[in-house]
Amino acid sequence: MVAGAPRVFVSHLSGVAVFDPNGDQVGRVRDVVVMLRVGGRPPRVLGLVVEVVSRRRTFLPMTRVTGVESGQVITTGVLNMRRFEQRPTETLVLGELLDRRLRWVPQGGGATSSTTGEDAGEEVTVLDVSMVQLPARRDWEIDKVFIRRGKSGALRRKGEALTVDWSAVTGFRLAEDGQGAENLVATFEQLRPADLANVLHHLSPKRRGEVAAALDDDRLADVLEELPDDDQVEILSKLKEERAADVLEAMDPDDAADLLAELPADEQERLLTLMQPQDAAGVRRLLSYEERTAGGLMTTEPIVLRPDATVADALARIRNPDLSPALAAQIYVCRPPDETPTGKYLGLVHFQRLLRDPPFTLLGSIVDTDLQPLAPDTALPSVTSFLATYNMISAPVVDESGSLLGAVTVDDVLDHLLPEDWRETELRDAEHLRGVPGGSDGR
Repeated sequence: MVAGAPRVFVSHLSGVAVFDPNGDQVGRVRDVVVMLRVGGRPPRVLGLVVEVVSRRRTFLPMTRVTGVESGQVITTGVLNMRRFEQRPTETLVLGELLDRRLRWVPQGGGATSSTTGEDAGEEVTVLDVSMVQLPARRDWEIDKVFIRRGKSGALRRKGEALTVDWSAVTGFRLAEDGQGAENLVATFEQLRPADLANVLHHLSPKRRGEVAAALDDDRLADVLEELPDDDQVEILSKLKEERAADVLEAMDPDDAADLLAELPADEQERLLTLMQPQDAAGVRRLLSYEERTAGGLMTTEPIVLRPDATVADALARIRNPDLSPALAAQIYVCRPPDETPTGKYLGLVHFQRLLRDPPFTLLGSIVDTDLQPLAPDTALPSVTSFLATYNMISAPVVDESGSLLGAVTVDDVLDHLLPEDWRETELRDAEHLRGVPGGSDGR
């Protein structure tokens, strides 16, 4: 190791910013690429998987890394914008090595913790690995493994975690079923759902299923909503039906309906039967409408209040952090019942109006009745025109009897206006990015 060079634990690199020599950020680290070697030799670190602003994943060779310190990675220059494609001889540390169950064979001082074990071949779980730069070279290699003693799922008692030499553990080359993903999930805990979805999309199907199993229902629901249809169906199909129903309940009703619509009719019906009746009823209503209509696009859970509710009541509702900005933008005022389909729809109140009126003001006295609501069979082009014409980010959907059925939000409209594979493609073309070079990716 270079004199004074710190040991870098790979999990600490997740999400770290990558800068060029001018100090401009060019992306963020998403994984570390290594090559496993024979004879117990530590793996060679080939480079970093870097996600640039377009969410394209590129390869940054370690030979172009000049510094890994203070929560940042410094490169020698611009990134090669060619999309990263994992090769058969390559292994992703975060995606494939964390949570592996191995055999630890103490080798006379290999452990660096005050707690050591004497049982040869003890089963351990990988929590992290560290990498160091070799002396007088720009090459890096994995040198240490941070492990937890005991079988997967055992209670973590004080003294059970320790750091050992790479050569003290065996089993990294073995494919493992039921690998688990607790430590990988913890590594990406701070990611937004869309970014975590991007991570899952680039994992192998096996690891994708394991990570999904490790996420709680609400987190998995948020991530599923950001994934392409094929990934959604694949993940849902690997869950037990009871858990799949729980996750569908945690999703926004319109997203749950879109996902169920991709499934065979018999599987769709089984999952709906397992869902809570109230949640299933809303999803069934959405499935009854044509996809590219207001009824097929809407969510059945807008903010609904009665006309005798106050501005203070409305502000309390829109402060809910679980609401999307589009749904929090306005209140729909209706006669009881308050759940969709509601009693008679009276109009809406924009959140800006709520900020201008005293807290004790009744919603019935400030309701906007000028905008005509959408019918559930309104076609997508007409929905788009309505939102554009009146500068709205959501619109009420009302049936012939005057009951509010739901609300169409601008994000749902955009989902259907963009190309079907938009989640799998960059938000902009690579040639629009700064510093697009040609040539090899350095591997």
